[in-house]
Amino acid sequence: MAISPDASAEALKLSNQLCFPIYAAANAIQKAYRPHLKPLGLTYPQYLVMLVLWERDGLALGDIGRRLHLDSGTLTPLLKRLETAGHVTRRRADRDERVVLIGLTEAGRALKAQAEPIPFKLSEAMHLEPAQALALKDGLEALFA
Repeated sequence: MAISPDASAEALKLSNQLCFPIYAAANAIQKAYRPHLKPLGLTYPQYLVMLVLWERDGLALGDIGRRLHLDSGTLTPLLKRLETAGHVTRRRADRDERVVLIGLTEAGRALKAQAEPIPFKLSEAMHLEPAQALALKDGLEALFA
């Protein structure tokens, strides 16, 4: 079945793209995080790494990458900057030197207390009721899956 020229033209309108509002929302959310993360010395991707490590310290680089859907080429420079800032350590696993283990330093653990208000501040800034936020999160996770 051939696609009509009208359908093709409609399909290519920015206003008909699902990807664009997702992209724009992601950019807006990262921008909203910036003033809250700057005092902590973290970028948004670094914050995501720290969230993973605050949940479970001492993870392998590959495990962090799977949680964040990032490859090691993207994650390694992030971790090096976090290490330089004194928030994490990187070391080879004793049993398998191919595995790099990432651990929090005392400074990295202490940063958690400073970060605790951030999700609440962002929730307020988004003007979403908790049920709306949860439905949106669930929908995006389903889309991603």
